[in-house]
Amino acid sequence: MPVTSRSKKTTVKVVDRSRSSPSHLPEIKQNLLLASLADAELENWLPDLEFIQMPLGKVLYESGEIEKYVYFPTSAIVSILYVMENGDSAEIAVVGNEGVVGISLFMGGNSTPSRAVVQSAGSGFRLNAKAMQDQFAEFGSVTHLLLRYTQALITQMAQTAVCNRHHSLDKQLCRWLLLSLDRLSGNELVMTQELIANMLGVRREGVTEAAAKLQKAGLISYTRGRIEVLDRVGLEKRSCECYAVVKAEYDRLLPMQIAT
Repeated sequence: MPVTSRSKKTTVKVVDRSRSSPSHLPEIKQNLLLASLADAELENWLPDLEFIQMPLGKVLYESGEIEKYVYFPTSAIVSILYVMENGDSAEIAVVGNEGVVGISLFMGGNSTPSRAVVQSAGSGFRLNAKAMQDQFAEFGSVTHLLLRYTQALITQMAQTAVCNRHHSLDKQLCRWLLLSLDRLSGNELVMTQELIANMLGVRREGVTEAAAKLQKAGLISYTRGRIEVLDRVGLEKRSCECYAVVKAEYDRLLPMQIAT
């Protein structure tokens, strides 16, 4: 599978950042992982949780960097990209309101060869390294929840590798659209074909052809960088088994987090 040229790091200033308080709970609980915490556990994090905007293209962490925060998206979607030595990259996972970005921070690695980039603009919360590591080190219910989430994320990464190797591009595109859709409140994605090609690690022409097939079948409508899913059931039928495997594993390990 070919990979694309180096992703450009976009420097965007974080705005609208504020410390959290009990008044932020409704928005905090839009992240389903945070919503799964007991109230007492979540209250321990409130003083350290910061609300942030997550603009399109913002790099949350770079390959090899020591991570200072974990991120809990509420309305944004983040792509985890594996970065090659020559700077080429391809997506290995997506994280949205179901999870957390930056698992290496609490798993003990503190850095990773991957890059985390916002692929769909929105907002979320970030938590500093010490607060996360202190809670994880207690080996309580938070630890078990984060470990289950990590297992689900590893499943997504493994299934993405299998899918990219064995399945056609139009099936890969169906999987990718469904995973992204699960992490949004509506049925529309703001996404150019070039960006999708960067995420999948393929040529733009291939995405154009695959999207045209889906549009001709009446499954999606694509206009000026906006993709509207018209027939989700049809999209699921056209997708390979990889989407269903990932969805089932998230639901099995995180039964409180049914995002669809």
